[in-house]
Amino acid sequence: MSKRRQQPRDTRYSGYLHPRWWPTWLLIGLMWLLAQLPLRAQWWLGTGVGELAWRLIPRRRHIAEVNIRLCFPELDAQEQRALVRRAFHSNGIGILEIGMAWFRKPEHFLKHTRVHGLEHVAAALQRGRGILALGGHYSSLDLCGTLATSFVDADVMQRDHNNRLLNAFMTRARERHYGVALSARNLRGLLRQLRANRTVWYATDQDYGRKGIVFAPFFGIPAASITATSRIAEHSGCTVLPFSHFRRSDALGYDIHFRAPLENFPSGDDLADATLVNATIEREVRRHPEQYLWMHRRFKTRPTPEDPDLYRDAK
Repeated sequence: MSKRRQQPRDTRYSGYLHPRWWPTWLLIGLMWLLAQLPLRAQWWLGTGVGELAWRLIPRRRHIAEVNIRLCFPELDAQEQRALVRRAFHSNGIGILEIGMAWFRKPEHFLKHTRVHGLEHVAAALQRGRGILALGGHYSSLDLCGTLATSFVDADVMQRDHNNRLLNAFMTRARERHYGVALSARNLRGLLRQLRANRTVWYATDQDYGRKGIVFAPFFGIPAASITATSRIAEHSGCTVLPFSHFRRSDALGYDIHFRAPLENFPSGDDLADATLVNATIEREVRRHPEQYLWMHRRFKTRPTPEDPDLYRDAK
């Protein structure tokens, strides 16, 4: 199988004036317009967007239903269905929060933001080996990542968007707040930032195929889990610090958490390391399970090719 060639980033807006980019410009304009709404209105509208997606995108709904059924067997069918629906609502809010992260200044939302565990960040930086902020694909990722940079000087690793104009906006917006927006494939750049004692947001909680993985439990299900986290920590000597963020359920606002660093990591055992990483992310997800990206096929890659496709009924 041939590898897809990664196109170089072009973040100059002047490179996207051709009419074929006009629909994307219209989308960006709509995102900007919606981003000007008050936070409460955005949450309300985002819930509506999520409700429409839950009703109109059966394939993604099916994927979320499979994931919830596998990960929360203690819930009955009605509770699982309700959790899937709430997850769509939460991710709908997350879609609108992208515009807030791209087009609004963090200062507009800091009064709604509480940050916990900054002492762990300070202690790790004193070691002088950098911090790998172990994140996850929580639905508030874009906005809360931006808000976190008001408290912690950080860089970010990102998977570049297939739409190059959207990617240009995303990259430029993130680099206004983060120091550097590194491509997810740029491990050399990541190591360079860590050696400069930088904090780098990094997530491992998706299925990237069979290369460089072990099968470690995630919610009790064997999940393809990359071993690169261990290699990065081994080569850089960095502190691996769990990082999570959630919308508050009791009031309008956000909680950002930096947890105590992983101990005995890396251990020299890739499976033990991946199990620890997955358990750390699972613990955070369980705090607000509706705020996780359950629409991703986390268990797509099975331990053997003969194992049945868990999502085979998806349409």
